[in-house]
Amino acid sequence: MVLSTKVKNRLMWWSIFLVSLGPFAWLFAQALLDNLGADPAKTLVIELGVWAINFLWITLAITPLRKFLNWKWLIKYRRMMGLYSFFYTMLHLLAFATFIVGWDLQILVIEITERPYAIVGFIALVLLLPLAVTSTKSMQKRLKKHWLTLHKLVYPIAGLALLHVVWQIRSDYGDALAYAVILAWLLGYRLYKKGKTIKKLAAPAK
Repeated sequence: MVLSTKVKNRLMWWSIFLVSLGPFAWLFAQALLDNLGADPAKTLVIELGVWAINFLWITLAITPLRKFLNWKWLIKYRRMMGLYSFFYTMLHLLAFATFIVGWDLQILVIEITERPYAIVGFIALVLLLPLAVTSTKSMQKRLKKHWLTLHKLVYPIAGLALLHVVWQIRSDYGDALAYAVILAWLLGYRLYKKGKTIKKLAAPAK
């Protein structure tokens, strides 16, 4: 049986959606099995944060990968990846508030106003919120050119997310260095392409 293009696209969409949901399902299962190590609360918070950043980096990687590999279909999943980054970021905060501070609002406020890593993390979450809310096609049409301007917030968000990681490190900087190198490449690629565009526009017509 030959599947239609529409069916193939739906299968691809659901496959990527479910794979992206996989880390949450795995963590949920491990929590039920009491298999998150000696400090399950800390493990849960860290892992959710890791996946929040992973999906943010994946979102940023879609544009260069689409152009390098000529995979035009990738762009259809950029919104999904961005929303998954927001999803895991929210779970990261909720897990921290629930299992680390026990929803003690006084402690939570102290954490997000006095600890540098928590401050930048909370700012990143606040900036992610309008991107998630305006991610729909209807909002894109409504905001028009302002939509692109708003969604450029993803770049400072990525910088804040990286700081959030770096300021929590005590000894091993390996993961932070890997995130920094990947982000530098992703942003450097965009600057390079923008520079080429500006140079091309500024060149005198022949």
